[in-house]
Amino acid sequence: MKTLLRPAASLFVALTVVTGIVYPLVVTGIAKVGFPEAANGSLIVKDGKPVGSRLIGQNFSDPKYFWGRPSATSPQPYNASASSGSNQGPLNPALTEAVKGRIEALKAADPENTGTIPTDLVTASASGLDPHISPAAADYQIERVAKARQIDPTKVKAMVEKNTEGRQWGVFGEPRVNVLELNITLDSFR
Repeated sequence: MKTLLRPAASLFVALTVVTGIVYPLVVTGIAKVGFPEAANGSLIVKDGKPVGSRLIGQNFSDPKYFWGRPSATSPQPYNASASSGSNQGPLNPALTEAVKGRIEALKAADPENTGTIPTDLVTASASGLDPHISPAAADYQIERVAKARQIDPTKVKAMVEKNTEGRQWGVFGEPRVNVLELNITLDSFR
């Protein structure tokens, strides 16, 4: 029995050191050198203080701000430690009720808007943390935000266009607008 325990214990210690210490340090070092912003959380700093991350959405509900996609995390929205989708299918009554509630909230915030509500304003992303909305979702909200801030809608539209990111590497995904960065741009407008 002793001849079996010594090699097993040695292998356990060696694998623990390699996979638990050496490998994480090497991967973290490579990330910090090759992708320093992402490795440090892609933080957005305003007036010397971090206000959020480019990678995690925030809960905006004030009419003077653009609203992001709904979050599927609980107990609080955009909780990165609880990242997950709702796993509710299109025939699930709970999803139908949640979408109806979100549509009502959007209409209550902007009753004059008769446009079609973009899907991403009423459905959560797979992670529940998506920081982006589609340009259509941003366009849908321009009049409400302009009215709440008493700004010319064309200026708000220009801010949306300035904060619209193209496809990744010109090929992957769809154009998108980072909601936190757009709202920071709005707050900076005088």
